[in-house]
Amino acid sequence: MGWGRMLLLGNVGQQLDIQDLENAINQMQADVAQTQNLDHTQEQSLEELRNETHELKLYLATVVKLLVAKGVIRQEEVDTAVQAIEKN
Repeated sequence: MGWGRMLLLGNVGQQLDIQDLENAINQMQADVAQTQNLDHTQEQSLEELRNETHELKLYLATVVKLLVAKGVIRQEEVDTAVQAIEKN
């Protein structure tokens, strides 16, 4: 690509330069598309993890409430455990 090829090969050299540029542009477009696809896939995975985390929090809260309601553990014990976790 460049003046040397154009001077030596004339129009053919120019066409080769154009083809090289088109190939480079196509490669860049493919790279961008691949990156966007990866970003989309990662975003889907993150959304699934957010939903799963939310669901697990609801299950945990329900189990703790049931344990307290049935007298298996006291609310003060739950509060102490929560405070210990939040400090770390």
